[in-house]
Amino acid sequence: MKRILILLFLVVTSTSFAQIKMQGVVKDSIGAPLELANVIAINQETSALESYAITNDKGKYVLSLGKNGKYKVQVSYIGLKSFEQIITTKEEDINRDFTLMPDNSLDAVELTYEMPVTIKGDTLIYNADSFKNGSERKLEDVLEKLPGVEINEDGQVEVEGKVVNKLMVNGKDFFDGDTKLATKNIPSNAVDKVEVLRNYSEVGQLRSVTNNQDNVALNIKLKEGKENFWFGDITAGGGTAPSPNDELYLVQPKLFYYSPKYSVNIIGDMNNIGEVALTNRDLRNFGGGFGFRLPSRTSGTNINLGDNGLGGLTNIANAQEVITKLATANFSYSPSKSLDLSGFVIYNSSRLRTREESFFDYIEVEDDPSTPIDESANIPPDEATVSRGREASNQAIAKLSASYKPNVNNQLDYDLLGRISDDEERQNLFSSVVGVTDQVDRVKPFSINQTLNYYYTLDENNIFAFEAQHLIKDEDPFYNALLVNDPTPPNTQDAFDATAFGLGLNQDQFSYDINQERRVKSNQLDAKLDYYNILNAKSNINLTLGTILSNQKFNSNIFQFLDNGAQFNPTPTITDEDGNPLSAENDNVDYSFRDIYLGVHYRFKTGKFTFTPGLSFHAYGNKNTQGGDTFEDNFFNVLPDFEARIQFKKSESLQFNYNMTNTFTDVTNIAEGLVLNNFNSIQFGNPELQNALSHNIRLFYSSFNLFNYTNVFAGLNYSKNEDQIRSLTNFQSVIRTNSFFNSQFADETASLFGRVQRTFGKIRASLRANFSYSKFNQFIQSSTSPSINESFTQNYTPEIRTNFREAPNVRLRYGYTIRNNDQGANSNKFITRAPSIEFDAYIWDAVTFVTDFTYTEQENNGQVEDFKTWNASLRYRKGRDAKWEYSLRASNILDIDSNISNGAGNISVFSSETFIQPRFLTFRLTYTL
Repeated sequence: MKRILILLFLVVTSTSFAQIKMQGVVKDSIGAPLELANVIAINQETSALESYAITNDKGKYVLSLGKNGKYKVQVSYIGLKSFEQIITTKEEDINRDFTLMPDNSLDAVELTYEMPVTIKGDTLIYNADSFKNGSERKLEDVLEKLPGVEINEDGQVEVEGKVVNKLMVNGKDFFDGDTKLATKNIPSNAVDKVEVLRNYSEVGQLRSVTNNQDNVALNIKLKEGKENFWFGDITAGGGTAPSPNDELYLVQPKLFYYSPKYSVNIIGDMNNIGEVALTNRDLRNFGGGFGFRLPSRTSGTNINLGDNGLGGLTNIANAQEVITKLATANFSYSPSKSLDLSGFVIYNSSRLRTREESFFDYIEVEDDPSTPIDESANIPPDEATVSRGREASNQAIAKLSASYKPNVNNQLDYDLLGRISDDEERQNLFSSVVGVTDQVDRVKPFSINQTLNYYYTLDENNIFAFEAQHLIKDEDPFYNALLVNDPTPPNTQDAFDATAFGLGLNQDQFSYDINQERRVKSNQLDAKLDYYNILNAKSNINLTLGTILSNQKFNSNIFQFLDNGAQFNPTPTITDEDGNPLSAENDNVDYSFRDIYLGVHYRFKTGKFTFTPGLSFHAYGNKNTQGGDTFEDNFFNVLPDFEARIQFKKSESLQFNYNMTNTFTDVTNIAEGLVLNNFNSIQFGNPELQNALSHNIRLFYSSFNLFNYTNVFAGLNYSKNEDQIRSLTNFQSVIRTNSFFNSQFADETASLFGRVQRTFGKIRASLRANFSYSKFNQFIQSSTSPSINESFTQNYTPEIRTNFREAPNVRLRYGYTIRNNDQGANSNKFITRAPSIEFDAYIWDAVTFVTDFTYTEQENNGQVEDFKTWNASLRYRKGRDAKWEYSLRASNILDIDSNISNGAGNISVFSSETFIQPRFLTFRLTYTL
């Protein structure tokens, strides 16, 4: 790490030595300093933009110029006459003040260049061409070069530490604001401006009465000539892999049409090389954007409906073989000024082949402190596994939206989102303890989600807002496991026999063929009515009347196929903590939840401070009926919340939040009968489960300083969870049975994160740091007390990158992570070191070379393993505006077989080797419209 930091320092200092500093103050005609005045310097020899600055609150600016050069300096400010002057630099720094006079259009100076960055109120505007060097191909290549903007590891766009919630193109929603589809598909040569809309409000009527500090949106302005014409590109390619039987292919059409009245976006993708715009997980999280935020999101109530789909679908990067098909279409249409219609359709199909080898060291828990650990009956044996799987997923999502704004006082929005999928996972698992197991998971869920929102401004002091959301969800997971069994005398004891006895299975079979059918139907209405009374220009009162009405129906059945094909319905011998026998069936479990709440919030400003204290009064009721018994609980609760914000400057603030939250579980944890998560994880619910209460604190600081090109953000999060729902785990060898209860022991989590980013001319340096701590109570049956699992993680990521317009560019990053896990009798330390380099060069106005290399070293309690990743591409396009591009891409150039990962879960410490796709070499042809 020291070598990397020294290299970064040398690069920065060597660049700084080649520069001189020009600084001064910009004033108006009466001598008052001008904040946010624009100052640019154009190199007279190259006619290129050399440096730019925006004045601070004292009117000060700083430019970095080359020695012994000649520059045209232009100074501008809205409403005043622009000024320009030729400056000749030598070896010394320059001090120069400027005075701008009242505007006279006849004598106005014509600005040669647009400012790379400008500010208009809460909108930050980047001129994209000021940051491009010709090697960019997609929007993400442009965004990564903008100061203050970052694309995180999940592919989300972050601005000043906040995740962008919505992305638009020319003011129109792009696939309902999904940033990942936009960043990976919109061509970079179509981008003119990137507008960052801070404090964004979807509803203009509520802008002055709600706190929108966490809402950030992007609007991509297209270049002139892109409207009323189709633009985009079509890519086709093929290639080779190490196996002579593998023929690689790639087809990616990406077409866009924008006009003032309507827009159409079409994105397609078909390939077998693992390049995907959206993963299965992305699609599952595709929630519909702003329109589908829960009305009760700030009420203090969380009701979990659960997820009974194939939540364990593999990440594309961890698959040996990937075949994908994606077809999407997005439209917007404005038949009149008052009506906007929009929608999209997404279909995704993927086929994956996976292989993973793992080793598990289960947590050791002593039943009796006087008993040596190696004699404890509650220690599962170490387990080595080899898993080979195939996954098939077909998913479709469709949305239709309408927004009607007849005037400034009325807005009516309606959204309809439907999704359906057909997923299957087949897995062959070898366990050193259990033997060979074949498993099948299948599910065909669907859901329909609707929202209806109406906003009405009665007069300048009274605003009403009604929001309602209705969700219908139907899930039907099926699970099958085929395990080894030897019933011949003398009976060979198999690892699964004890569990088979507990489940009541027929053990006189040559295999255990276990099956489970489940059905979960969810129906939820979430609605609220808000009234805002504006008392004066600095304060308002908000009254909220809302409700959540939820109902879930649950059925499940465990059965066994015998060797002769007959179906056997077992009678389990497993009992609950009270000794009552459990059933293999959960027949007609009905769970209803109700929350009726009244919220009161008072928002007021005083100087730099904005305070929003509030209370919400809740009348809760929940009832579940199963096995002829009814369990019901009704209670009243008061949940406080508080927000304080200090606005030091226009672009510097500190925000504090506190709230109490009640969290309610889903029907699966309430159902009393046995449920198979898989063959080695069995659970049964508790019909008397109560809610968990959490105290949440958040502190967030943000500063974006265009005067010295410094971007700083830092945050602190802390949560204390009381009466948390926890599981009591009982091991039979490596097979565990979990039951649920409300723990009297509090769990805690805390995190501290921050980033500092500074630009020095053409070089940008940053340091990101994250610290997280968690205390989690794990309960093992027969132990005398809970096992306290504590985890502390530190992560440091220094980075430096260049943004030269003519010269090649490089990005150096070093990731350093330390994870300390203290789990019962186990204490583990994991260290990850990951230096990486990215290089891109645009030469001869035709050739682009891009490559990236990452070396990852993982240390687990002194044992070190490493792997390397290297990719590269060579592209040829004759001129920036050429229609055709030819490219050669190589992935996994070193042809490594697998990646290594180490970590600790709640009940085990593990190490895994995940096998990945081999080296691919592809040739591609791209035509640009």
